[in-house]
Amino acid sequence: MNTTQIIERLKHGNSNFVADKLDGKLQDSQRKNELVGGQEPHTIILSCADSRVVPEFTFDAGLGELFVVRVAGNVANTSSIASIEYAVAHLGSKVIIVLGHQSCGAVTAAVNGGDNGSNLNHLLAHIEPAISASEKGMPVNDIVKTNAKLNGKALVDQSPIIKNAVETGGLKIVAAYYNLESGKVDFLD
Repeated sequence: MNTTQIIERLKHGNSNFVADKLDGKLQDSQRKNELVGGQEPHTIILSCADSRVVPEFTFDAGLGELFVVRVAGNVANTSSIASIEYAVAHLGSKVIIVLGHQSCGAVTAAVNGGDNGSNLNHLLAHIEPAISASEKGMPVNDIVKTNAKLNGKALVDQSPIIKNAVETGGLKIVAAYYNLESGKVDFLD
């Protein structure tokens, strides 16, 4: 599949999820056996760690289709970028979806500020560019969308591997937003 076909596949899978009509394909013993020798996921998902957002269900995906990297606030930090670089360089993934979501707790915590302890403060610092790029008083969900877009850009800016794959046309990065009430994903790019 090319990048356009992959994105259409993801949109179709999301439509299945929203309609409560998951097809459950590629989730059986035969598929497990097919993947023993290796994986070739077509899409990388940089998703928030929020338990309400499950990319495999959200896109009605089977085993081996998605390479999912989850971190609060779907931030492009050293570890998440390294994981994504692996999938780009070694697994042949063609699409990266940076998936923000409605009512993100990490973005809310970053907006609220304060001392959340050294580890969480470090993580929330990666969300600061989205806050700075947003108008004062902007709703958190709008900042979530900005955060997804900026983290997609950060993947290119902070990784020569990802940048090269985008520039040579083999990789497409798309920011997206998950609506908690419906399960619908809005593609932002």
